[in-house]
Amino acid sequence: MPELILFNKPYGVICQFSEHERHPTLKTHIALPGVYPAGRLDTDSEGLLLLTGDGELQHRISDPRWKLPKTYWVQVEGRPDEAKLDALRAGVDLGDFVTRPATVTLIDTPELWPRTPAVRFRKTVPDFWLEIIISEGKNRQVRRMTAKVGLPTLRLVRVAIGPWQVEGLAPGEWQRLTVALEDLPQVQHARRIGKNAAPATAHHGAPAAPGAPFFRRARKT
Repeated sequence: MPELILFNKPYGVICQFSEHERHPTLKTHIALPGVYPAGRLDTDSEGLLLLTGDGELQHRISDPRWKLPKTYWVQVEGRPDEAKLDALRAGVDLGDFVTRPATVTLIDTPELWPRTPAVRFRKTVPDFWLEIIISEGKNRQVRRMTAKVGLPTLRLVRVAIGPWQVEGLAPGEWQRLTVALEDLPQVQHARRIGKNAAPATAHHGAPAAPGAPFFRRARKT
């Protein structure tokens, strides 16, 4: 069965294996030959990146026609009132395209790993966290969406792609799974991989203390 790598990409790491003059690359963290990203994640964003050496699996994950939902936790500057949240949910006209409707929820501050460098805040402007789920992934889409409605993104963490989650992986850590192509989503929404997924083994990075999740969030009530 094809192998899939789940990687918690740290802030500042560029999504390529070739050397870069200013940024660390995937090669810094993943010493595996023949694997490539299935999709991308901005250099200044963090969280789940999927990699594989199997062309069909890479296509199934990255091709927008399969509409694998991507879940982001987004720290924004400013107060997200209902009008702004509804604008994000309905679809945002970004000039070159209009985003598809998104699922957007105001959430409590999640328990995440510290970011290096730390996010810079303005003391006079409040910040809030949103969970945003989209089924497309154009260049810097989430950042452009929040900026368009007047909520600039301060920090962006991708926590899930379809059924795969970053939970349990420290920044710079990765794990290897085997998956069955027939168990991948056949319609718009992802479902569990199921019993054909092999046990995961984490690599690199420092594990969290026993019982301490790498992230947790509670929905606003």
